[in-house]
Amino acid sequence: MTDFKFPLPRHDAFLIGGAWVAPRGGETHTLVNPADETRIADIPMADEAEVNAAVAAATAAFDSWAQTPLAERRRLLVRLLDLYNGAYEELAELMTREMGTVRSFSSSAQSWVGQQHLEATLRAMDGFVWEESRGDMRLIREPVGVCALITPWNWPMNQLVVKVAPALAAGCTMVAKPSEFSPLSSLRFAELVVEAGIPPGVYNHITGSGPVAGSALSRHPDVAMVSITGSTRAGIAVARDAAETVKRVHQELGGKSANIILPDADLRARVIEGVETCFSNCGQACKAPARMLVPHDRMDEAADIARAHVETIRVGNPMDAETGQGPVVNALQYDRIQDLIQAGIDQEGGSARLVIGGTGRPDGLNSGYYIRPTVFSHTDPKSRIATEEIFGPVLTIIGYEDEDEAIRIANDTVYGLSGYVQSADTERARRVARRLRCGTVFINNADWTADMPFGGYGQSGNGREHGEFGLADFTELKAVLGHG
Repeated sequence: MTDFKFPLPRHDAFLIGGAWVAPRGGETHTLVNPADETRIADIPMADEAEVNAAVAAATAAFDSWAQTPLAERRRLLVRLLDLYNGAYEELAELMTREMGTVRSFSSSAQSWVGQQHLEATLRAMDGFVWEESRGDMRLIREPVGVCALITPWNWPMNQLVVKVAPALAAGCTMVAKPSEFSPLSSLRFAELVVEAGIPPGVYNHITGSGPVAGSALSRHPDVAMVSITGSTRAGIAVARDAAETVKRVHQELGGKSANIILPDADLRARVIEGVETCFSNCGQACKAPARMLVPHDRMDEAADIARAHVETIRVGNPMDAETGQGPVVNALQYDRIQDLIQAGIDQEGGSARLVIGGTGRPDGLNSGYYIRPTVFSHTDPKSRIATEEIFGPVLTIIGYEDEDEAIRIANDTVYGLSGYVQSADTERARRVARRLRCGTVFINNADWTADMPFGGYGQSGNGREHGEFGLADFTELKAVLGHG
């Protein structure tokens, strides 16, 4: 592997009450570099007692932080943004080391989205209606309380900062628990929080497993809200644990997004864009357009375009500038993707044709969790590969007869996170977008923005993140009558 430029952040302790606290000597998780399967570090795994200590610190800090003037909270967020920008490339490299994302993508996307969420939160703070009068009634937005922030491994800074920034802005205190498979960048972020001067106990950071630390946070009576990004399975577990104390649960979960390419679209351009978007971050994105819908009579043409483009993707060392796709995050994810690719090859539930890719590592790669970029065509919309979230570089192309059938197929899913519509006729694309049952629709690959609401329908979760929408979800609404 290419030598890394930056050292590891402190990874042998938990940030609790403003101090780095050594673990009590419990379990550890061996973090492995997914590019070559070598050991990076042993990460401490918090037990219930350590979770309780972190929650206690957040609880003790809440009253003071909630009453801190908005201008002071904003000043500290600006300071955090400045420090984040100074550590931008360091954070990018850490994400490549821990989860294998291509180094150039780590910089242009993985670090960038964290920066964008900090900036969007600052904009939202300035325009947010914190209080207003309606007659003799005063409506007041107040912080929800102590929050548990549980984040996954696939977009480490995106999914941490999108929660931390609005929670801090709203006046909440928190305990953050990132995935044990991508803890390094979040540990560096915790160091930045301390350096920014955010008061002790406002931001606490632990590493640990979902079944132990995540469950303890979700069950804790002093936690007022759990915000989780992860699999639908994990979201269900959190909701069950949180139910007994009737706390707020915010979930951004799985997806199986449809990309409808309408007959009037530029097929070549839209298929290539669809492949690139689906395979972005090695396919490890909940909003990935993993189901490409094309007219039946253009199926073979679409498959040929996809094949030719995938042939240009170079898979290999994520630190090399020429690499277009690195490994997936770990052995468990690698094995699951292999199983689903094999299910497609076996034509389980349908008559899918393997266009390119397949099982096993790409030629010349004998270690690391590398996946062959894979495309299936003529896919049965009811098959496993068309209905399960694969979370890897696997695209299924599905045929449709007319616009109504395309919409029915797109909506025939337990998920409802994102959708994509491609058409030369903007009005037609808008009409189709309105009929899709999902939280976000991208027309003709419109740009993502940190100011948009992000969240889903169905088993894709509850609540919305980003900008003013995320800020609102970290507040409670109080009505004071007779206020005058």
